[in-house]
Amino acid sequence: MFEHGRVGAEALNNILYSVTLRLLDNNGLGSRPTRAEYAVKAVFGILTMEGYLDLIHRILDLMLPFAWARYDFMKDALIAVILFTPVFALLGTAVISKRMAFFSDVLGHSALTGIALGVMFGLADPFWMMFAFMVLLAVGINYFKGITQVPSDTALGVFFAVVVALGILILSRGGGFNKFTGYLIGDILTVSPSQLLCLFSVFVLVIVYWMFFGGSVILASINPVLARTRGINVYLVETGFVIILAVLVAVSIKMVGILLVNSLLILPAAASRNIARNVREYTCWGILISLVSGVAGLILSFYIGTSSGATIVLVSALFYAVTTAMKLRMA
Repeated sequence: MFEHGRVGAEALNNILYSVTLRLLDNNGLGSRPTRAEYAVKAVFGILTMEGYLDLIHRILDLMLPFAWARYDFMKDALIAVILFTPVFALLGTAVISKRMAFFSDVLGHSALTGIALGVMFGLADPFWMMFAFMVLLAVGINYFKGITQVPSDTALGVFFAVVVALGILILSRGGGFNKFTGYLIGDILTVSPSQLLCLFSVFVLVIVYWMFFGGSVILASINPVLARTRGINVYLVETGFVIILAVLVAVSIKMVGILLVNSLLILPAAASRNIARNVREYTCWGILISLVSGVAGLILSFYIGTSSGATIVLVSALFYAVTTAMKLRMA
C-alpha cells in the first residue's frame, strides 16, 4: 500500500511539473525552454546534482557578464570560494582567540600522512583515510594535552614532527611521492560537482554548529574558568571544535593545498582582529575579508595566470598589512 502511495505521489508530481512547464511556455515565459525547465524542475525537486549546478551556472551567466565567468571551471571555483571562505573565517576567529594557529597547521600537514596510509592500504581514493586520520589526530592531540598538561606548543611540535615524517616515509617508498604533490598546493580550478556537494554539506554543518555552540566556543577560548562556572564542559566544547575544524580542513585540502590551508584560517581572522571593536565585529569583518579575498584572488589569478590558492592567500595577506597599518595609525 505504501509503495502504491509513493508511486502515485511521484506520478502526480510529474504531472504537475509538465502542466506548469506548459503554462510557462504558453504565457511566453518559455522563450528559453531550458531555463524554464530547470526552474520548474528545481521547484518540484526532480533536478539532479548536475542539473542544479547547471542552473546555478545559468544564473551566474546572467549576473556576471565578464570574460572569466564564461568558463564553467571558473564558475565552479567561484561557488567553492563562496562556500569555504566564510566558514574558514568563522572557525579562524576561534583559532586565533584560542591561540591554535599551530594546531591548524599540524592538521593541514597531517593530510600527507592520511594520504600515505590510504596508499599503503591500497585504497583507490585515499581521501576517506585522510579524512578519518585527521579527525582522529585532532581528537588525539586534544586528549593528549588534557591528560599530560604538556605546554601546547610542545605537544603540537611533537605531533607535527611525527606525522609529517611518517607521511613522507610511507609515500617515498618506491619513489611514489611525486604522484601526490598536487595535495601540497591544491587546485581549486579542478573542483568537481561531488566535491562541491561535500563542501556545501560542510558549510551547512559549520553554520549549524556555530549557531548552537559558537557562544560556548568563544567563552571557553576567552575565559575557560568562567565557562566552567556556567556549566560548560570545556573539554567537550574543545573536542567538538577540533573535530569540526578537522572536517573543514580535510574537505578543503584538494582545493587549497596543504601548504596554504592554514593561511586561509589565520590571515582573514588576524586582519579582522586589527579593526574589530567587539566579538560581533570580529566575526563579521573576518567573514567579509575572507570572502572578498577569495573572490578577488580567484579572479586575479585568472588574469595573471597564477595559482588560485596562493593568490587568494596573498590578497588576504594584503588585507592583514592594511589593517595592521590602520591599527598602528589609530593607536
